[in-house]
Amino acid sequence: MYHSNRLRTGRYSATGHIYLITINCKARAPVFSEFHTARCFVHALQEAQLSSETLAYVVMPDHVHWLMQLKDAFSLSESVRFVKSRTTSLIHQASGYHISVWQSGFHDRQLRQEDDLVHLARYVVANPVRAGLVRSVREYPLWDAVWI
Repeated sequence: MYHSNRLRTGRYSATGHIYLITINCKARAPVFSEFHTARCFVHALQEAQLSSETLAYVVMPDHVHWLMQLKDAFSLSESVRFVKSRTTSLIHQASGYHISVWQSGFHDRQLRQEDDLVHLARYVVANPVRAGLVRSVREYPLWDAVWI
């Protein structure tokens, strides 16, 4: 955990660029194993439309993957900070008690123009299958992609 500051080293935000973001729950706790809690993250993504366009996401029990395109006037860190903060607020409102939801920091990968976004989106939403949570993506309700 003390190395989380390394996640910020060399981070660069570019408007219009596409990023694959991974955000872990604190201590990899299965915060999103309950459907209503996981939907708090989805609602936060919907509210983040001013700073980013969501292209694909999947909510796993202890982390999330988010494929997004950064919009004008917002840095990558600001956009992720908003989603993390809003998710936490929504969980607190829904549950009535305060829990620590997120590990500090996040992992990002800026995609190149030649990256196949549809293939990457399919890879993202197939995470529950690879993790053995379901046999088919159709069985998992906590994902979306603009192409699928």
